[in-house]
Amino acid sequence: MLGGAYQDNRIVPFEGVEAARFDIGARNALFDLVEAYIGQMPDGPRHAKMSQFEEHLGETHFCWIGGNGPSDSFYYRIQSPVVFIEFDHHPGLFLTNHEARKFHVHTVVRTPNGNDYGVDLLRQHYRDRHLQGRQRHGN
Repeated sequence: MLGGAYQDNRIVPFEGVEAARFDIGARNALFDLVEAYIGQMPDGPRHAKMSQFEEHLGETHFCWIGGNGPSDSFYYRIQSPVVFIEFDHHPGLFLTNHEARKFHVHTVVRTPNGNDYGVDLLRQHYRDRHLQGRQRHGN
């Protein structure tokens, strides 16, 4: 996984198919998939995020690695300027599977280009706004 722990604001090259090339059925499936990840957000932020996602559809890529059979493991990534989603079947860390299996799944949802999880926004605000103001006024 490229967006896992300690990968805050990592620059990941776009790979896969441009979502703008999808037919209407594939686009609807993509929107449903994104909604499944952000669906736990309150209504206002969820609608805003989905609107942003739709606005950036031309810059969105869908990447798939692996099989599509009933027992195949796989990885996919949905990547746009406003959302970074990964789904990956994993080998075991504390489990006994040595290869990726469908019963061991990791997912990541991140906001690229800043505002990523783990960022201390209050500290950034004080550093960027208040410290600059004191320097300008000679304090």
